[in-house]
Amino acid sequence: MSGNTFGQYFRVTTWGESHGPALGVVIDGCPPRLPISEAVIQEALDKRRPGKGGLAETARKEPDRVEILSGTFEGKTTGTPISMLIRNRDARSDAYDHLRNVFRPGHGDYTYWKKYGIRDHRGGGRSSGRETAARVAAAKVAQVLLDTVNIHVTAYTVAMGSVSARKRDLDAISQNRLFCPDPEAAEEMEELITEIRSRGDSLGGIVEVMATGVPPGLGEPVFDKLDAELAKGLMSIGAVKGVEIGAGFRAARMLGSENNDPIGPEGFLSNNSGGILAGISNGDDLVARAAIKPIPSISKEQDTITVSGEPTKLRVGGRHDASAIPRIVPVCEAMVRLVIADHLLRARALTPDLLA
Repeated sequence: MSGNTFGQYFRVTTWGESHGPALGVVIDGCPPRLPISEAVIQEALDKRRPGKGGLAETARKEPDRVEILSGTFEGKTTGTPISMLIRNRDARSDAYDHLRNVFRPGHGDYTYWKKYGIRDHRGGGRSSGRETAARVAAAKVAQVLLDTVNIHVTAYTVAMGSVSARKRDLDAISQNRLFCPDPEAAEEMEELITEIRSRGDSLGGIVEVMATGVPPGLGEPVFDKLDAELAKGLMSIGAVKGVEIGAGFRAARMLGSENNDPIGPEGFLSNNSGGILAGISNGDDLVARAAIKPIPSISKEQDTITVSGEPTKLRVGGRHDASAIPRIVPVCEAMVRLVIADHLLRARALTPDLLA
């Protein structure tokens, strides 16, 4: 197993490198007769693509135009593998020539070298965040499937550096560049990222993902618990270093009487569980949060070594984000969509009468 495929029933395999000719994805297991077009996929890709402008974003300008190569006919899925391709148009590989024999701190350069004995130094190759464009494309197909049962997934920024959102106004998410549900906090985040970038540094944050309309019964009882799958999906994103579900780490400081979600005739009266009990969805909203590390490519001088083990100093130049936020927000959203789509199909196969 090479670790490039995600899911069991809704299977997604991504391929390609940051500075290769293209990257893409193959989806196997998608049901037939779903309405899919390049325009539908493009809508999702435009949300995460680089070079749109903005205070935290890279100067790399990629159109990220998707090409559907197979799996659709007359605007609908056929049930056969869906293959999509996204060409790299603005890669400047010569900007990475000085990194050919040097490991960048915080990146996968060292670990890829140790694992494979070879690495693509141009933007990190396969370890680059650019790989996530393929996930976002696949997840748009997953969302079309979820739309058929009225499941909706929304991700948004709840913290950036030391600034946290103090309210959740989901209507405000599309009204600022950071996808933050608190307009006032969004302004503070913009001021902070401008200051950090001027110092040649970067910062991280927290992305929250909420799925509404999820029916009870999704997830498996032991190793493939729904919360375990969500954690795996979110942790598979390169910049994510922590995941919590519902109350998460706060639950460790609560009493059982505080953490338990009382049940009434109309459902649960609170949602500390994040919509999951014993690894299976309970019909409440799914709520997960991902901790995003600071972008490791910074212009400040750092200590590192060469491939031969010699100590050296390094300043990483080039066109880099000052934060993975906001472009990682649709990626977190994408992974939750893929998990739910996969488990929806798995549950239908096992208990079709319960999830008709």
